[in-house]
Amino acid sequence: MTIDEIIKNISDRFQSKILNINKSSQKRAYLDIYPKDITEIARYIFKDMGFRFNTASGVDDFDALEILYHFSHDRSGIVISLRAMIKDRQDPHIDTITTITRSAWWIERELHELFGIEFNGNSDLRPLLLPDDWPKGVYPMRKDFPQPKRDSRR
Repeated sequence: MTIDEIIKNISDRFQSKILNINKSSQKRAYLDIYPKDITEIARYIFKDMGFRFNTASGVDDFDALEILYHFSHDRSGIVISLRAMIKDRQDPHIDTITTITRSAWWIERELHELFGIEFNGNSDLRPLLLPDDWPKGVYPMRKDFPQPKRDSRR
């Protein structure tokens, strides 16, 4: 299976739900999707196409919070990343993919804690990395997080 065949397969199945495709190499592609479609498309890639969920990553681009869900096809070495842009920075929500694969549990907890993203359906979003006394509503991976002052003597 080539990356072009994989992209065509996903595109044919989900047509208008794929907003943009960026094939960065013969082994890597990014598919932009609406946040509301994450579980349907992730389920297809994971269960029907036989990809493995690797991880997810988050990016704050000021206008939206971006989540990238990375899936790999081990036999071919191809990685497909689903990119969902959450526009509501004040109340960011997206459905959990832990209903598809439990391996997303930890990374969703991390993204919740560091970016403030609520994963609908994930019942365990307790803190994972930050100290117990970390203030609620303060997310250290957001661009608006106040940076600590550096000692100018260094």
